[in-house]
Amino acid sequence: MSTYGAMDSGIRNSIVCDLRSDTVTCPDDAMRSAMAAAEVGDDVYGEDPSIIALENRMAGFLGKDAAMFVSSGTQSNLCAIMAHCGRGDELIVGDTYHIYADEAAGASVLAGVSMHAIPVDDCNAVSAEQVKGTVKDDDPHYARSRLLCLENTVGGKAISLEKMRAPAQAAWDAGLSVHLDGARFFNAITELKCTAKELADCADSISVCFSKGLGAPVGSILVGSHAIIARARRNRKILGGGLRQAGVLAAAATHALDHHLSLLPADHDRAAQLADALHDLDVGNVHSGTNMVFFTPNASQHNPLHAHMEAAGVRIGGQHPTIRMVMHRDIDDAGLEAAITAFRSFYA
Repeated sequence: MSTYGAMDSGIRNSIVCDLRSDTVTCPDDAMRSAMAAAEVGDDVYGEDPSIIALENRMAGFLGKDAAMFVSSGTQSNLCAIMAHCGRGDELIVGDTYHIYADEAAGASVLAGVSMHAIPVDDCNAVSAEQVKGTVKDDDPHYARSRLLCLENTVGGKAISLEKMRAPAQAAWDAGLSVHLDGARFFNAITELKCTAKELADCADSISVCFSKGLGAPVGSILVGSHAIIARARRNRKILGGGLRQAGVLAAAATHALDHHLSLLPADHDRAAQLADALHDLDVGNVHSGTNMVFFTPNASQHNPLHAHMEAAGVRIGGQHPTIRMVMHRDIDDAGLEAAITAFRSFYA
């Protein structure tokens, strides 16, 4: 069963705790009010004040020159890859990273960029030595090594600044650029207790998502130098991603920055509590980090467990055979307790 399995309307109405992903959050009344009150304009003409304000805010927050609001993290990553690479170039990426494993090979299909995947360590990081050993010689037989793609968090794990800086520096020393997929950038800086700029300094461009931990309905932002963002805007147009009066979406992201960023530590705490409860039930190998919890039940238990949890009003996700559960702003202490109670009744 996939994380993205559909939910029929009857189940949806009975769910009290949806742990499939932090993308399932819905705008509350305050966010809807902010969206309704947003001042808007045509963003393709550069005239949407809500988007301009958000872009300027995020560029400053991450210590870069400029930013571009887009509809999704996948589009943001692809716009960045196309800004750094030409057709026939190659990027280096961790073999579990979203750009390589979960974006439909868009870099190759749409940008003509090959991807050289390298193994990650137990922290889900790539090493400087791996990067150095993967960069290709300047030879007409080879694809040109142009870009290193990093990610943080990965599988719920926040990768330390040291483990981010080392491969980035190796890439820069070899003449490559560095892009950071920061889909859960805010979870990373919350866990690492670092500033946004400290993490952003590990890359030339950074993609940050608003529709995960922060709970906005739509939107990501690409941050980088003026030159990178100028190229990325052209790429966004090529990909059909030009936005018009999208200030309503920027307003949701801005509201989330103002009011939801401070809620992330509670998500992390609840994930740790759920992991502890599963450890106590001896369900097998449980691992967790930031707002995510993973474990792999016995093969014979997988489908019955999903059915049992849904009957109890708890939705769980993951890619078979692994169960993944993600905490987010729509899950409070009562929702957490409902999940723990449902697991206890299954494993009783």
